[in-house]
Amino acid sequence: MGARGEGLAHSDGAPVYVAYALPGERVRADVKSGRGRLTDVLEAAPDRVLPKCPHFGRCGGCLLQHWSQPAYARWKRQLVVDALSRKGLGDIEVMPLVDAHGAGRRRVTLTVVGGKAGFSAHRSHDHVPVVTCPVLVPQLAQASKIAVRLVQALSLKKPQRVHLLASDTGPDCELVGVDDPDLDARVRVADVAEEFGLARVTASGDMLIERARPVLAVDGATVTPPAGGFAQATAAGEQALASIVVPALAGHSVVADLFCGWGAFGLRLAKASRVLAVDSDRPAIAALEAATRGATGLKPLIARTHDLMRDPLTAPELKGITGAVFDPPRAGAAAQAAELAAARTVRTVAGVSCDAGTFARDASVLVQGGFKLERVVPVDQFKYSAHVEMVGIFSR
Repeated sequence: MGARGEGLAHSDGAPVYVAYALPGERVRADVKSGRGRLTDVLEAAPDRVLPKCPHFGRCGGCLLQHWSQPAYARWKRQLVVDALSRKGLGDIEVMPLVDAHGAGRRRVTLTVVGGKAGFSAHRSHDHVPVVTCPVLVPQLAQASKIAVRLVQALSLKKPQRVHLLASDTGPDCELVGVDDPDLDARVRVADVAEEFGLARVTASGDMLIERARPVLAVDGATVTPPAGGFAQATAAGEQALASIVVPALAGHSVVADLFCGWGAFGLRLAKASRVLAVDSDRPAIAALEAATRGATGLKPLIARTHDLMRDPLTAPELKGITGAVFDPPRAGAAAQAAELAAARTVRTVAGVSCDAGTFARDASVLVQGGFKLERVVPVDQFKYSAHVEMVGIFSR
């Protein structure tokens, strides 16, 4: 199985990647430029199973519903092992994969084309309409219908992206690239919100209707996420990551939460430690500040807007901080890792990542700077995809 979730064969010594094929199978495929389109399975692998979704094989959202869970879990863990080995960290303990699918994905982006909502086909811009998506939480069971009705209410004709987040008070919906709808359109949107119990509908950040303040509970605190903002893909995934990060930083009186977003880690850490939370996303920082003001029993949490990718916090700026967590975008944060290594007061670091390659690179920076990578825990909240989250605990 290739690193992107496609079956890997060879032809005249060159790799051929075939989506929906499994290791050990004999298949027939139409091959062009090193990529094959599966046309027939001649001899199925013993760990091939029936996919649960009627759209599987056409929709590109899931690639691996047809693979048994034990084989799939071993492969996903191995992605992390291989990435670490390539950086000279092959002796690090990588724990078994944690299944953090939970009740399902709580956020999704659908594209509405010609009155039908769906996703793109695998490695293609072809639109695949979907009626249902079994990997979503029950609250988003009507996500496709909601997206279509909102687009119709706004009389939008071009392909339109719609973000949906399952909040504790109802779906939170954001339409991308929609400017200043007129009053009649806003009234129609309000009717759709009432019909489907939507908490909030925004268009390019502009509030169209808010029936209820969308909130996410974070270990006793309450956050209203920014419209269209980032959240961990599953609630179980957020809890699984936090259950590793928070104990690792226990006992540190002052900790840094770098690339903090709206505080999924920071709010939990602030129950026992003073927290410096930093992110470049102004709306997320504003949401964190509001959540902090509304919470009780927290130690001081200072939230700052700062672009850590372009301008990482330096070792002098980290003086006095003894523990840190960083959860950067997929590109990783090698520069910030170097500054953490140079900050001699920092004794423990929890590194969170959604990309095994950049995680291994950043881990290597910390190890070369004097840290020991104690263990790595892979966490699967993007089930049936090639994406894997991971947490590494570093100490010195």
